[in-house]
Amino acid sequence: MSGSLVFAIVLACAALAGAAGFAFWYQRRIRRQMDTVLERLDRAIGGTIQENTYDESIESAVTQRLNQLVEMSRLNCDQADKERNLVKALISDISHQVRTPLTNIMLYAGLLEEQELSENAGEMASRIHRQADKLDFFMKELVRSSYLETDMITVHVEKSSVDELIARACQAVEMQALKKEIVIEAAPSSEQAFFDMKWTVEALVNLLDNAVKYSPVGSVVRICAVPYESFLCIRVKDEGIGIREEEQGMIFRRFYRSPSVSGEKGLGIGLYLVREIIKKQAGYVKVKAEPGVGAEFFVYLRRD
Repeated sequence: MSGSLVFAIVLACAALAGAAGFAFWYQRRIRRQMDTVLERLDRAIGGTIQENTYDESIESAVTQRLNQLVEMSRLNCDQADKERNLVKALISDISHQVRTPLTNIMLYAGLLEEQELSENAGEMASRIHRQADKLDFFMKELVRSSYLETDMITVHVEKSSVDELIARACQAVEMQALKKEIVIEAAPSSEQAFFDMKWTVEALVNLLDNAVKYSPVGSVVRICAVPYESFLCIRVKDEGIGIREEEQGMIFRRFYRSPSVSGEKGLGIGLYLVREIIKKQAGYVKVKAEPGVGAEFFVYLRRD
């Protein structure tokens, strides 16, 4: 084999080795750049503004744009928070400003109905009362809906008295129950659990309100607390229309209303709100029901 051929082979091998080395080096370089970009993406996702050298490198260009994205995201979040707080304040103010005169209208209409009036005047007083009741219902539904639309459900969980929780909830539906001659039997409890008093009262009021609304005149609604190892269960049981088995998985959906209750006032928000409130406290809600027999809801709250 001539010397020139050997030299050519050696040169070719050297070229191949050089090309392989360059490819390996370039691949390592690209991988390092990608790792750097991914790391900076992770920081940007976490909302961190990153230091930048502002040179001509790809890393610098990527970092600069990521910082711009983070800053824009912060500004958008701040603006969204301001708008959300504004809506909260507005709804709270409207609710307060409307609730007081509305309560007075209902009170005076009720007093008028008790007076000895002519048939026509008595009918007018009854109409005023019914329309005021309807307006009161829609105001409550507006407030409920606003809880969800503006993410107003912010819970502050602490160890609290279950007996006080049940008492507050029962007191809130006392008038509705009296109108239908429904007895609410609340079993006393010495237990404590971890929950937000204000929002959990709201959840139980929704359950009790449904129990009264969908139960016959003169029936009984029962509420009690049952302790378990890790959870405390509050049970709300009625003697109402019940819930079909195929609907029991749907009643906690937002705006879902069963065809069997289409004649009653409602927007399908209450049970969805119950589930959201309890879920935010690391609890859960279950239901057991039979059509024509009644329904029983189980609210599980943490004990530790």
